[in-house]
Amino acid sequence: NYEAFFILNHYGALYNYFAVRSGKLCPAGWHVPATDEWYTLITFLGNHIAGGKMKETGTRNWLSPNTGATNESGFNALPGGFRNAHYQNFQRFRISDHFWHSEPTDIMIVTYSLEYVIHGTLSRNDGASVRCIRN
Repeated sequence: NYEAFFILNHYGALYNYFAVRSGKLCPAGWHVPATDEWYTLITFLGNHIAGGKMKETGTRNWLSPNTGATNESGFNALPGGFRNAHYQNFQRFRISDHFWHSEPTDIMIVTYSLEYVIHGTLSRNDGASVRCIRN
């Protein structure tokens, strides 16, 4: 992480999968969600429009058009992108946010140009966001 950049821009830190599995990212009584927990959220939010309901509204942080963004879920996803370990750089800043699952290499992606959430993958060494959920 380039700490000053993420603090200044309020996007938060990015973690590799080894940090996710360490069990040290979430406070007591919370955990990194499994794939089925992500799908429970997406289904509850309306499947193909769930991403819009998870994104911060407007284009202060997201690139335009920030399709379907209502943030009616209160999730307030911000476009911190991800860290590519192979190229040792940050990618897709202001374009998307990538959230780890508790399973290796699985991520959920929310992006500026879509209303739905994409199930994707990253290398275990790449950096992505983490959202903890209550046990």
